[in-house]
Amino acid sequence: MLERRQRVAPSALTLALLSALLLIVARPAQAQIEAVLYNFCYTGYCSDGQHPESRLTVDGAGNLYGTTHDGGCPGDGNCGRGVVFEISPNGQDNGGETVLYTFCSEGGDNCTDGANPNYSYVMFDSAGNLYGTTISGGAYGYGVVFELSPVGGAWTEAVLYSFTGGADGGFPVNGLIMDKAGNLYGTVKVSNNGQGGGGVFELNPSGGGWTEQLIYGAEQGNYSGLTTDAAGNIFGTTVSSVFELSPNGQGGWNPKVLYTFTLNGKDGYQPENAPVSDGAGNLYGTTVNGGAKNAGTVYELISGKKGKWTEKVLYSFKGKGDSANPWGGVVLDAAGNIFGTTTYVDNSCGCDGTVFELVAPVGKGTYKEKVLWDFNRNGEGGVNPTGSLIMDSAGNLYGTTEYGGVEAYGGPNSGVVFELTP
Repeated sequence: MLERRQRVAPSALTLALLSALLLIVARPAQAQIEAVLYNFCYTGYCSDGQHPESRLTVDGAGNLYGTTHDGGCPGDGNCGRGVVFEISPNGQDNGGETVLYTFCSEGGDNCTDGANPNYSYVMFDSAGNLYGTTISGGAYGYGVVFELSPVGGAWTEAVLYSFTGGADGGFPVNGLIMDKAGNLYGTVKVSNNGQGGGGVFELNPSGGGWTEQLIYGAEQGNYSGLTTDAAGNIFGTTVSSVFELSPNGQGGWNPKVLYTFTLNGKDGYQPENAPVSDGAGNLYGTTVNGGAKNAGTVYELISGKKGKWTEKVLYSFKGKGDSANPWGGVVLDAAGNIFGTTTYVDNSCGCDGTVFELVAPVGKGTYKEKVLWDFNRNGEGGVNPTGSLIMDSAGNLYGTTEYGGVEAYGGPNSGVVFELTP
């Protein structure tokens, strides 16, 4: 295992806004060159992990952190339930990965420590601990919220909460956000003893433990996480809507549906990632389906007078050279350009997904779409990018692909961590 590098913990304010990952930089639009930073399943029995689905998180030293849905071998033969990993920016010859934790290391087949992080990124607190979710495992088999703490050069896992699948919900997906008081928020796929389609939960530190409550129930759950703004409002999506939870000043929340999409309509449908804010109160996101060609959209929600929101489709994918079906969310730069990924297998370009940029209009013009990178059908640079991108101060983009990559020993195509450099 590689020696653990010194980390710089983010500030509390950064943590409150970390889920949005609006790493704002000024940069011109340029062509990009992809570099694969790590190919998964490079080690025997895939102990390094398989199939990264989520976006990455970066620390102050430039190290990248994420999860894989599968892979990992704790040593008892119960392999394949996912890992938390770190990628060093200085790693060479595919040797820059450190496995921080392997799930299903406890509880045998029951995986009481959690199993299979599903689109779950990890986030830091101010002390350098990492938090995330798994969709299965735990004391009751309905998933967990976990914390990883650096102790003596290694990382120790603590299960903060095991879902029961009852009134507390179950099957948590995506990552977490944290408020200034240290409370955690996330989403579940089922709620109300399985009668609901999803929900938002709040986890509060209390008496040396954690207490959980559902603060919002949705009729149609999805795989989306949450984001927050500087005022502490929480935003998320269901299969058919974008919602806001605003603090009511008494420790509770006021829910509001900001926009409801038309089923496979031209306004988009099925957002699978949380919207992000531009700092002026407007929200941006993607839908997997809908749009002019039913191939997905990039949308903007504009905040108007008296709390009214208006949706504007910034781009409708065609399902041809521009690919289609953006599963991940978007990231914005300081000039208003928008970056994201698509997952569609496109025969016209021979690719399995793309990285795209929407170039911001000048004056009253419209956004122009530019394909920055085609993920090649042979898979060497990765296939099927489902997580959102992050951007550094130099304008480099970082992400993961669920499949693809070059294997050293002819093993399965288990995904990559990649960088796109101007």
